[in-house]
Amino acid sequence: MKPISPSLQAKLDGGVTTLARCWTVTLKDGTRRGFTDHDRPLMLYGLVHEPDSGLNAGALETASGLAADNTDVIGALTSDAITESDLERGFYDGAEIDLTLTDWTDTSDHILLFRGNIGETTRGPAAFSAELRSMAAKLDQPMGRAFLNQCDAELGDARCTVPLTLTNATVTAITPAGEVTASGLGENHARGTLTWTSGANTGVSQPVKDQTGSTLILWSPPPDLIEPGDQFTVTEGCDKTLATCRDRFANTVNFRGFPHIPGDDFASSYPNRGEGNDGEPA
Repeated sequence: MKPISPSLQAKLDGGVTTLARCWTVTLKDGTRRGFTDHDRPLMLYGLVHEPDSGLNAGALETASGLAADNTDVIGALTSDAITESDLERGFYDGAEIDLTLTDWTDTSDHILLFRGNIGETTRGPAAFSAELRSMAAKLDQPMGRAFLNQCDAELGDARCTVPLTLTNATVTAITPAGEVTASGLGENHARGTLTWTSGANTGVSQPVKDQTGSTLILWSPPPDLIEPGDQFTVTEGCDKTLATCRDRFANTVNFRGFPHIPGDDFASSYPNRGEGNDGEPA
């Protein structure tokens, strides 16, 4: 049970309350932003929580033990601190969030209702919805390695060890489908990572789906408009197969997959009449 101060309990028990909800968001880079459903700014945790954010919390479901507590928050894209572009860029993905109930006449009198992280976000032309996941939800995530035919390392990381090189390129043409034609491209950028270094999308990184000649096909268009002349860097990609690791990178010793593991066909196979089922190699 959460401890409640006698003064706050008295306000909860009274017929008329002066209570407001505040959301304190800490982004991955350490930036803190505050929002409230009150009609004026509130100072809480040393941070101004701004009104007019259009936030509205859903019902908070709590459970005993290690079961995850989850809720969601819905808001209008009216705050300068919450824009569609920021949501598209993933600035709020995984951010820490505290939901606090406070007395707006004395914000030192408050109680923390929820602490967790922002999960999946959806957005429309004028509003957004964010799933809030409690700290216990992290215990429900798969951990450890998976036994797969393909490598589970990322190209260029400490487990892969292949030196990762960046190619600088400049946009020359764009299609509505999100295909980017650029000068300066090399080969083998399918499944690589593109990072914009100029233009409206500076700093945004995107995975590359495929490459056809000097055209890159992205999994999704960037949050802002691309224009000819925009520059970006792109890494070489890897399909995570043993053949690619061996033939292109000569890095078989660091391959992190299990290419010889029996597949579903082997697991469901059975002896057939007339075949030599004597245990000898095929």
